[in-house]
Formats: sequence, structure tokens, C-alpha cells
Amino acid sequence: MNIVLLEDGESFIPSSDERAEHIRKILHMKAGDSFRAGIINGAMGSASILSDDADGIRIAFTAEADGSSMYPLTLIIAQVRPICMKRILRDAASIGVSKVILPVSDLGEKSYLSASLYKDREYEKLLLDGAMQAGFTGVPEARITRNAEEAVSAQDSDILILLDNAIGAVALSSMELERRSVTLAIGPERGWSERERKLFMDSGFVPALIGDRILRTETAVPAASVLALSRMGYI
Repeated sequence: MNIVLLEDGESFIPSSDERAEHIRKILHMKAGDSFRAGIINGAMGSASILSDDADGIRIAFTAEADGSSMYPLTLIIAQVRPICMKRILRDAASIGVSKVILPVSDLGEKSYLSASLYKDREYEKLLLDGAMQAGFTGVPEARITRNAEEAVSAQDSDILILLDNAIGAVALSSMELERRSVTLAIGPERGWSERERKLFMDSGFVPALIGDRILRTETAVPAASVLALSRMGYI
């Protein structure tokens, strides 16, 4: 992690918390030292270690600047195997997308919703980990939906894009997205169903491609996100 994120008002990190282990074993910090820290979705600055004992680390945070900014990019990502989704969520948060919506797709495995990733809200920690890796305080908003309909109904972006090799006709790398808010819909390994494709198209999504090759979802997400952000003028 390149920044340690704190809850607003948090001044004590228990020894059982992985952040405490990071401060001690990776940063090699002790009482009197300071490390880079920030408030989740708020200011970034530094935290001074007031004391460090068996129970945990007591700190004092000093705000220096707002570090919460994220890009106006929303990702609709059809649910895939939880082990893959864990990597996807970390990457998405590190890249700086503002929102992730995770629907169960027609061709996806319905049992994914019962995984601890969703039932125990483990996805929230993964998004937090991604933000700390990036060195910013902004953590993407996350929403789990039962189907593509619920995902589509939540859209308010200027430009809606459906990434799909079966019907894609426009290269994402050539689209005019300068300073617009964008939603990218990325399907599961088996792709979107014909019903879902029609739903997206009827809802104003423009079909696009990121290349001729069929990519795994965990590869397509960061590749498409970076391409879109480049065309949006942010990177």
C-alpha cells in the first residue's frame, strides 16, 4: 500500500489490523515517526505515531490536501469467478474509476452471489486495498445487482458503451470521449446473452471493441478502462 487509509476520526490501529503490520514491518516505523495517510474519500496528509505497544498503534492525522478525486468512469462488470473478481476490483480501484456495478449475467453462474466476496462484503476491502495501492483516498462506489436490467437502470453517464466482440463495430481507441462521463459494460467469460445485448442497445449503449482478440474479463477490465480514460483525456 502506498497510503494508509483511515476512517474519519480514527486514531488507533489495532495490532490485528494489517495496516499495523504494514506500518511496523514494511515501513519500519516506530513512535515519533510519520507516514503517508488519508481519510477514506477525504483528505490526504500524514499520520504521526504517538505510541506503539502490544495493543496497537495510536496516531494523530494531519490533513494536507484533498486526495479523493476519481475519474467519471463507471464499470458494469458481469460477475465472474470470485477469485478473478478480487483482482478485477483491486485493479479498478487502483485505476481510479468512480463506480463499479456487478450484475449476475444470463450466462454467468448464479451461485457467485452466495460467495463470501458478496455475502460478507469482502469486495469493500478489496476496493479499499486498490485505493491504498494507488496512493489516493477515493474508493469507488460499489453496487451488486441481480441482473443486467438493474445495472442499466442505474446509469447516468454521458456516454454508454457496450464492449462485445459479437456486435462491436467501433474501436474504443478511436471514440470521442473528451471530458465526458462514461459507462463501460464488460461481459463475463462467455459474453453477454442476446437478450442482454438487446437490452443494452435499447438503453442507448454503443457497441465497441478493444481489439480483435477475445480477452478474459480480468484482462478486459483494466485494458478497456485505460483506453477509455485516455480518450477521455485523463491519462
